[in-house]
Amino acid sequence: MNKRLAVSIVAASLFASGSAFTQSTTAAGAANGARTGGEIAGPVGEIVGGTVGAAVGAGLEIPNAVITSIPRDEPSVVVHERVVVGEPLPDTVVLHPVPRYTEYRYAVVNDRRVIVDPRTRRVVRIIER
Repeated sequence: MNKRLAVSIVAASLFASGSAFTQSTTAAGAANGARTGGEIAGPVGEIVGGTVGAAVGAGLEIPNAVITSIPRDEPSVVVHERVVVGEPLPDTVVLHPVPRYTEYRYAVVNDRRVIVDPRTRRVVRIIER
């Protein structure tokens, strides 16, 4: 396989895969990206995958100030669908603004606080109560 094609495959798979959304830190993104890239395209893929994975992970990091701003006393709602990072919450779940951080919303679902991207309703972080 030619190197450019391998690099393209690795980059595309990391951006498109659901596992890319589960990165919560830059380090985890780099490690998972390198592993995936190595499996797909060998050493070159490992290098590219690590770089792309780190970038994806960095983009999904949530500052601690956002997490600590989310109230703990909000009542929980029950959702029967899977609630996972990278997947949207059902339209029936009410999203609340995160105090002082308007780029995020939160909800308490199945006794877990979740931080959500308000534009897509996708879960970006799950915080155990």
